[in-house]
Amino acid sequence: MKIVDYRDPKPIYEQIADYYKHMILKGVLLSDEQLPSVRALAMEIGTNPNTVQKAFTLLESEGYIYAVKGRGNFVKADDDLTKKKSREITEKLRSLFEEARSIHLNVDELIKDAKEGMKHD
Repeated sequence: MKIVDYRDPKPIYEQIADYYKHMILKGVLLSDEQLPSVRALAMEIGTNPNTVQKAFTLLESEGYIYAVKGRGNFVKADDDLTKKKSREITEKLRSLFEEARSIHLNVDELIKDAKEGMKHD
């Protein structure tokens, strides 16, 4: 997974934050594991350190990481993150189902089609 796609209209700091959220939720980054320094990550992906800092600040505010002054940023141990993400996805699905029903689409058929599509990925 690439951290940043410069063709993506989403702001770079959000792309960085999304990448790290994904890696944490997937279990690739473990509790108390240190993230790269702001400067090192900025150099690696070719962006401004302020952009990386903005992403890390967002991650910290959302409870994914914590900062230790003078040492860096670390993955936060929090089992509730997965539950929180599950609730967010469930809410998005509910919204999509409501939209589908409002235009008289069969939700069961949509779910079946989505599951079939996942088998081919």
